[in-house]
Amino acid sequence: MVMKRSLLALSLFVTVPAAALAQDARPVTVFAAASLKNALDEIMSAWNAKGGAKATASYAASSALAKQIENGAPADIFFSADLEWMDYAQQRTLIKADSRVTLLGNRLVLVAEKGRQAPVTIDPALDLKGLLRGNRLAMGEINSVPAGKYGKAALTSLGLWASVENSVAGAESVRAALTLVARGETPLGIVYQTDAAAEPKVEIVGTFPENSHPRILYPVALTTQSQASAEAFFAYLKSKDAQPAYTKQGFSILASGQGS
Repeated sequence: MVMKRSLLALSLFVTVPAAALAQDARPVTVFAAASLKNALDEIMSAWNAKGGAKATASYAASSALAKQIENGAPADIFFSADLEWMDYAQQRTLIKADSRVTLLGNRLVLVAEKGRQAPVTIDPALDLKGLLRGNRLAMGEINSVPAGKYGKAALTSLGLWASVENSVAGAESVRAALTLVARGETPLGIVYQTDAAAEPKVEIVGTFPENSHPRILYPVALTTQSQASAEAFFAYLKSKDAQPAYTKQGFSILASGQGS
C-alpha cells in the first residue's frame, strides 16, 4: 500500500510526495457530485500526468450516485454534495467510515442568463415570483438533489417558497438546472456559487444568506469496495496540490474533517 493510513490521519491537507504516486496501474473511479466536475477534472488531469494509477470520474446528483453504489456500481471514492447522502452510504456500510472527511464548503446563489437580470437582494421582501414573469425557476429536484433541497430550505426560511413552488422546474442535477438558465429556457435558477463560475453564459444576481439554509458541505470517503490503488489518489484529493483547483471554482477549503 503506497499511502499508509497513519499518514492520512496526520493532516487533512498535506503535500503528497513523489513516492506516494502508485505504480499500481489499476484505474481509480470517483463518483462525484455534478457540481465538482470542473475542479475534479483539473485535479484528475494533473494526477494522471504524474503517472500514477489513472483516475476517472462519474458525475451526477449525490442521491443518484449513492443509489448506484448501493446497487453495486464499481466506485472507489464517493464525493457527495451534502452530508445526508454520505450518511445514507455510511449507514449501509457502503463507505469506509474511518476515511470520511468533510472537505469543502459552497454557497447558494440565484443566477440569470448574462445581461438579463439586475442584481437583487435575497431577503423576505424579494418578489421572486414577479422576477420570473410567468416563467419557471430552475433548481435541483427538491426531494433528492442536494442543491434542490438547499434551495427549498432557503426559500422556505425566507418565506418565498409558497409563491414559487408551482413554478419550479426540477432538474436531475444542479448542472442540469444551470443548463436551463444558460440556454434561456428559464429566466432564473438556484445553483451553487461554483456552478455559476463554471458557466460563462450566466451570472450571479443574488447570494442566499448563509443562515437561510443548512451549511453546504462536501464529504468524501473511500468506498468499502475500493481498491488499494485508490488510496494514493484519495490522499491527493485532500492535498495542498489539489487546493487551487477547488478555490478557483469558488469552493471554500475546510481546515479539518468533520464527522457526521
